[in-house]
Amino acid sequence: MFVDYTDISDDAKVWIYPSSRKFYNTEIEELENKIKSFIDSWQKEDENFKASYQFLHNRFIVLVVEYNETAISNSAMDASVSFILQLQETYKVDLLDKMNVCFKQGKFVQYKELKDFKKLLKNKALTGKSIIFDNLVNNNYDFKNFWEMPIEDSWYSRFL
Repeated sequence: MFVDYTDISDDAKVWIYPSSRKFYNTEIEELENKIKSFIDSWQKEDENFKASYQFLHNRFIVLVVEYNETAISNSAMDASVSFILQLQETYKVDLLDKMNVCFKQGKFVQYKELKDFKKLLKNKALTGKSIIFDNLVNNNYDFKNFWEMPIEDSWYSRFL
């Protein structure tokens, strides 16, 4: 069941899908409607299943799921991955590649391969104070508090 993001607890499971490119303004309304429609129909038969999303920086799709009694079923996981794969195909973007790094460079969000990110650090184009997105956080509390942070305070600091 779709609920407002503010009604989701800190313990809720989070999946972050960074897009390989910024979504165009002309795509955003349609994309958000697709996400809402998917969430509204996702696990509809389970009254303990509450889900929401965030769409941030015109680049990040964040699915958030709160479930009380049971773990998320394999079929629910499969449905979400199938949905994300459909979005990739429709919008010609990568959303499932976890080997890329997202960070802020000025007011812009960059999406780079890990090897290119390391080069930027080596060449001092980024510093420990630069803001990175940790797309591997897995609950809503960590998402709200540790998703966006200076590189020096993240697990990416090992590349400094």
